[in-house]
Amino acid sequence: MDGRATTLEAARELVRREGRGVTEVADQLDDTFVAAVDLVGGCTGKVFVTGSGTSGAVARRMAHLLSVCGTPAVFLPGMDALHGTMGSVVHGDLLITISRGGESDELNDLSRRVQQRGVPVVALTATPTSTLAQVADLTVVVDAGPEVDPGGVIAMGSTLAVAAWGDALAAVLMQRRGYGWDEVLFTHPAGAVGKLEHVPDAPAVPGVQGV
Repeated sequence: MDGRATTLEAARELVRREGRGVTEVADQLDDTFVAAVDLVGGCTGKVFVTGSGTSGAVARRMAHLLSVCGTPAVFLPGMDALHGTMGSVVHGDLLITISRGGESDELNDLSRRVQQRGVPVVALTATPTSTLAQVADLTVVVDAGPEVDPGGVIAMGSTLAVAAWGDALAAVLMQRRGYGWDEVLFTHPAGAVGKLEHVPDAPAVPGVQGV
């Protein structure tokens, strides 16, 4: 193959591997997903989502989409929290901590400290034996396999897998709450979405009452 063909094939294979990793998340959904839905859905305060590095980017995205779908959520940077922002997390809130390896000291410290304030912690990790997994009130294992990340080190496909898990959480909660498209449009008045007068019929999540 010439250089152009080699470049395209390398890129396509990476995307295919990542796609397979995301698809595998569907088979990993189990009772811990249902438990997470119950915990987040029953939260009477704010849902905070935290992570560091690429997990932090996924945490910010997850908090945004939960809010869009009717579950009030806020991204909480782990290190900022340890410099005082943790004061915003109080009894009645819930923390979702995202860490593939589960050994980020700042996230584990934050998780322990909010628990001391009566705040439950849901851990999303690929490592069920990690420190975070042992600390959390509920541990959810999302493991797309080492092949989805270059060298098994650079978090690429693994973050997409966690993002897909979070999308499923947001969508199921939206339908469970009966959060309607009129409410989505009201809280999203900017951009192309804000110019929509209605949302075309969207497929419902099987077994969950539609909005």
